[in-house]
Amino acid sequence: MASDSPSTPRLPLTRVHHVALITADYPRAKRFYLEVMDAQVINEAYREARDSYKLDLLLPGGIQLELFSFPSPPERPSYPEACGLRHLALATEDIDTCVELLIARGATPEPIRVDEYTGARFTFLSDPDGTPLELYEISP
Repeated sequence: MASDSPSTPRLPLTRVHHVALITADYPRAKRFYLEVMDAQVINEAYREARDSYKLDLLLPGGIQLELFSFPSPPERPSYPEACGLRHLALATEDIDTCVELLIARGATPEPIRVDEYTGARFTFLSDPDGTPLELYEISP
């Protein structure tokens, strides 16, 4: 267990490098992240031995995603309370514009809500595999 004492060395971590997601429908998920979420392709590879794609994406704001496809991946056990990843939260300085653009692109974000503890506005939508994506408004 890590200690908060000043003499205990801290891990020299700087940020999250990327988040990896597995999709059941690679073309559909790829299209969603490129066309709806404004991602750009960094690298795409088909791994024949695994019958699997690996797609490295760059979202606005420098956020990196890895998208994997595997034959017949198991479904998520429950929504949203499965162990592991609960949701992926993406920061924005303009949630209203994000929601307008997402709706225009065919996505269905939930109504904007206000975080009762921070006062920040946020909304959720899901990617084609049901992965919850949160848009969280931050101050510029």
